[in-house]
Amino acid sequence: MPKRKMEEINASSMADIAFLLLIFFLVTTTMNVDTGLPRMLPPMPTKDQKEVTQDYQVRNVLLVRINRSDKLLVGGHPMDVSELRDKAKEFLLNPNNDPNLPEKVKKTIPLLGDMMVTAGVISLQNDRSTTYSAYLKVQNELIAAYNEVRDDLSRQRFGNIYDKLTEEQQKAIQTAIPQRISEAEPVEGKK
Repeated sequence: MPKRKMEEINASSMADIAFLLLIFFLVTTTMNVDTGLPRMLPPMPTKDQKEVTQDYQVRNVLLVRINRSDKLLVGGHPMDVSELRDKAKEFLLNPNNDPNLPEKVKKTIPLLGDMMVTAGVISLQNDRSTTYSAYLKVQNELIAAYNEVRDDLSRQRFGNIYDKLTEEQQKAIQTAIPQRISEAEPVEGKK
């Protein structure tokens, strides 16, 4: 019996099909866009601008430090991240006018009238070996503390949460509860 030759598959259009599939997948897939923390950076200093340092009283600064093991030190005391939000809210509000918490300054704010505004600043410093996830958890807790305090004041004064207020009302709340988070230069941990 004579051997039949196997017919070859015509592969001349395979390259065209592969190219079309590649184009299709490139057009239809979405690229993930990395998002970061929204922060307004200060403007670049001019060459002749002198460095101005602001002095703060110790009671007006809450030091939040994250070490290389992602452990938290708040105001000189070890703390779990889950406790940070409440500590930050207490620091911002100083409800009992505690002499160890930030002082308050009387300000006249449009739409709100005379209010006592905190002079407190939260200073965040991390180690260069701190993990990004630990840094973000701490940032999220601090921002959440500010958001909750602003929401509470918004409900008291305007009957609605901060995000639902008009732009003018939001500015009044921002003036009454200024968000002051200072990020210190990361430090190199000791081994």
